Amino acid sequence: QVQVVEPGGGLLQAGGSLRLSCSVAGTTFSIRPMDWYRQTKGKQRELVSSISSSNYGRTDYEDYVKGRFTIYRNNYKNTVYLQMHSLKPEDTDVYYCHTIIRGSEYWGQGTQVNVSS
Repeated sequence: QVQVVEPGGGLLQAGGSLRLSCSVAGTTFSIRPMDWYRQTKGKQRELVSSISSSNYGRTDYEDYVKGRFTIYRNNYKNTVYLQMHSLKPEDTDVYYCHTIIRGSEYWGQGTQVNVSS
């Protein structure tokens, strides 16, 4: 059974930094591309960043986080991270870890990030 778990999140001031983590169990983590999404209540979930499987290591970012967020993974720990710097109030959202395994989508439970001005 695949499990996607995201501890953490937090409340912080604008300009601060926070690292989100997401642990995946029940699958061969190293071959799975991973994504981070975020969602504001009442709006559609939007992609923030992606990282390919370890064989390629390609990363992609949406324009509004480029230069501020970094996605990376540790395959020994079956964990993907989203390091966030220079946080803005508009980064306030619920952040979700995501992967697709054999055509099925798996989501973390979501972690709340609140950035005050």
